[in-house]
Formats: sequence, C-alpha cells, structure tokens
Amino acid sequence: MAISFQFSRLSLPTELESRFTLLSRCQKPFSVRCHNEPSSGSSSSIESDFDAKTFRHNLTRSKNYNRRGFGHKEETLELMNSEYTSDVIKKLKENGNEYTWGNVTVKLAESYGFCWGVERAVQIAYEARKQFPDEKIWITNEIIHNPTVNKRLEEMDVKEIPVGDGKKHFDVVSKGDVVILPAFGAAVDEMLELSERSVQIVDTTCPWVSKVWNTVEKHKKGEYTSIIHGKYSHEETIATASFAGKYIIVKNMDEAMYVCDYILGGELNGSSSTTEALMEKFKFAVSQGFDPDKDLIKLGIANQTTMLKGETEEIGRLIERTMMRKYGVENVNDHFISFNTICDATQARCNV
Repeated sequence: MAISFQFSRLSLPTELESRFTLLSRCQKPFSVRCHNEPSSGSSSSIESDFDAKTFRHNLTRSKNYNRRGFGHKEETLELMNSEYTSDVIKKLKENGNEYTWGNVTVKLAESYGFCWGVERAVQIAYEARKQFPDEKIWITNEIIHNPTVNKRLEEMDVKEIPVGDGKKHFDVVSKGDVVILPAFGAAVDEMLELSERSVQIVDTTCPWVSKVWNTVEKHKKGEYTSIIHGKYSHEETIATASFAGKYIIVKNMDEAMYVCDYILGGELNGSSSTTEALMEKFKFAVSQGFDPDKDLIKLGIANQTTMLKGETEEIGRLIERTMMRKYGVENVNDHFISFNTICDATQARCNV
C-alpha cells in the first residue's frame, strides 16, 4: 500500500519536496529494467527498489507532467489536415474510394490513415511546441514510425535523445527542458531519469499501450509470468516489459509453440529441447533471472499493440490449451490468465 507523507510541518524547498513525495511512496521491491538486449537503443538497465505502478501514478499527477494537450487543438488539427491529405486521396473519396489512372486502379482502404491514438500523439507533440516556443524540446524516440511526421517535428526543433553504446544519453537534458514521450511509451527507468531531472514531461503514450502496462502489472501482482506477443527490440515492448515482473517475449506463433512445447516436455510438436537451448533462443527476450522451470508455471498473455489481433488471440488459446493439458482443465484458472489488450485499430488497418 502506498504511504502518504504530510509536509505541512516540514520546511522543504518546493522542488525537493515534490521529488521526495514522488519517490518515497514507491515501497515495493521492483526491478525497473530487466531487458537483456544490449543494443536496443534504450537507457541502461538499473536496479531500484520501488513500485513502478505507484511511481507512474504519482508521476502522472505531478505538476511537471501533461498528457492532455495544451488547448491548441484547433491550430494543430488544421496543420495535420493540411499535411496528411492529398489530391489523390481527395479524388478517391470523390469517386467511391476507387479511381483508375490509365491502366492502374487504386482503391482506398475503408480504414486508412492514422488511428486515433497516433493522431492524438502527433497533435499533443505539435501542441507542445506552441506551448513552449522558446524551451528546448526533446523526444525519447520517434513519435511514430512516419517520416513526414518525424521530419515536421525536426523542423520544429524537437530533438531526439542521442543514443550511443546501446543506451540513451539523458545528460543532454537540463532542468526546465521539455521531453516528449512517444506514442509507444517509455520504459520505467526513462521516466524515473526524467522525473529526477525536473523536466516538463509531455506524455503522448497511446491509452491502449497504457492498458497493456496495467495488464502486465496485474500479472505481476498475481505472480503470473507475462508472455508478451511482440518484438523484443521494439520500443513499445521494451516499455511494457519494464512494467512486468517475470516475462518472456514471443514474436510469433512459432516461438509461442516452442515455449509451450517446452512446458509439455517436448510432447506438443518436439520443437524445444533443453533449458539451455530455450535460454539461448530467448536470451534477449526474458526478464532478468528468468528460470523456465519455475517461471512457466503461471502465465498471462499481453501484446505489443501493433501486432495482429488474430495472432495474439491464437497464441492466447495455445497457452490456455497447454496449461489445461499440463495441469488439468479444472485447474487452468490457477495457471493461465487473460485480459483483452487488443487494439482493434491496428487490426482494421492490417487485415487486408
């Protein structure tokens, strides 16, 4: 349980009081970063005894944090609409989403363009420059994977945190600077670093990504290992893993099948072999101190939101069947847990 401190009888400088309040409430032991990937571009792994969920809760309520924009929505939407529409799109929409130029017919997808989470992230990032016209503004990663948007932010003099030797160098950030967290989110240790530097944090993390973070925190609370369907080097999965307890990241159905075959002692499809082989295969995709013989007994499913809905659901069903086979149908709820973290916007744009 979080411990609340009263400062009414203490004479502390405002800045020190704010930081002490934020960090002192995080009581539970927690490993901030367990990711083993040496060249992911993330900040270096650290160990810190605090509760990540409580830390994030307090951070989002601090005076130096914003995730709702700054009231410049009309201006920024006008800019976005002028940049992300074209004569081609206009022609297609005027002709029932289909048009033929010469011998080439072009069809406009029913769900095209940015999803609402991406639109929100870009809009808030653009608003940040209007709100802070003279401050240095940094961003921890590309806001989204779109060259046009990233070029526009570069033209607005929004700079990416430099990366070297496999980690981000936050020493370029000074007190009073503005730092944008991208739509994919940021790892716990990055948030901690920024909070300690007393910067203005502009958080554009997609709410669906935050929902996945809440899910892996539930796994951790119930002592379930999170099986994260994603790419271990992707910034979103790195962030999600930083909120998890024990975890293993599987990229696709084949890797999920390998893990489930290991759980069943090679009786699923014979794809797995020894403990050493599994650890070598997933050496960049497991939490620190991961022991497959202990940490694959209670499992929960989560996903990188840009992965396909159908594959995540298929992996979830595979894990559930595996635990039924291993421990019995009547005991499956003690060994498998599932919450819906699927982003339907991703599915709509990829299901072609």
